[in-house]
Amino acid sequence: MTANAIYSEPLIRRVEVAAPRAQEIAPAATAEIKISTEHVSIRYGTKVAVRDVSLTVEARSILALIGPSGSGKSTFLRCFNRMNDLIPGASVTGDVCLDGENVTDADVSVVELRRRVGMVFQRPNPFPMSIYENVAYGPRRRGKNDKRKLDELVETSLKRAALWDEVKDDLRRKSGLALSGGQQQRLCIARVLATEPDVILMDEPASALDPVSTLRIEELMRELREAYTIVIVTHNMQQAARVSDVTAFFTMAEDRAGYLVEVGPTGRIFTRPNERLTEDYISGRFG
Repeated sequence: MTANAIYSEPLIRRVEVAAPRAQEIAPAATAEIKISTEHVSIRYGTKVAVRDVSLTVEARSILALIGPSGSGKSTFLRCFNRMNDLIPGASVTGDVCLDGENVTDADVSVVELRRRVGMVFQRPNPFPMSIYENVAYGPRRRGKNDKRKLDELVETSLKRAALWDEVKDDLRRKSGLALSGGQQQRLCIARVLATEPDVILMDEPASALDPVSTLRIEELMRELREAYTIVIVTHNMQQAARVSDVTAFFTMAEDRAGYLVEVGPTGRIFTRPNERLTEDYISGRFG
């Protein structure tokens, strides 16, 4: 696939309508469930942003959250590492489990949770320090100061983020802010990987990047899926179709803001959605 093909591929269209079904999908008998939510609702004061969402995410898979702006995708994403705790007036009800443990419990260490569930934001946000120190920052905060081990961890993380060959000669001389946009985003991914997470959350990670950098990020996501569980928010439905295993569609139609319409294998969602709302969104009739 060429870089220009990213935006020229035809959008997959629905070919037939299946009978409606519940939003949950039963996991395969042998599947390892990494994340699960049960009846999760999120409010900002009196405003409901996400309502009664239940789903599961298998280990070493990519879940894409799609839907129009304001439909609750990013808010739902943030419940996995409790970033909503930082928003005044936000409240979460229901269960959010990581490896079977409810992360909303009061005795859960939020610091440890955010190490295990790393996050890559929409716009690259490298620290104003060297490339090396950007990647080493998290491990240092956790007390890892052995130079040899830090050097190995920085190199491994940059290699996994497909950035090592481009920056290995400038690790300590060059600021992370001096990199290109795509390189900065891969540096941010390396920074997350250095904390040795189980799950990586990505909130529109390629929306601010050019087509070539977008392609690199998508290739990287597919590679990282071999070792990590990834949840991505994207408005680019072609991107969701290319990189994800499972897709969840949220809507804000009428009074249903933050409502999960359906979730299922990406191929089926884009070709045979069960719900008319999903079909209308994917075909461009609203959104």
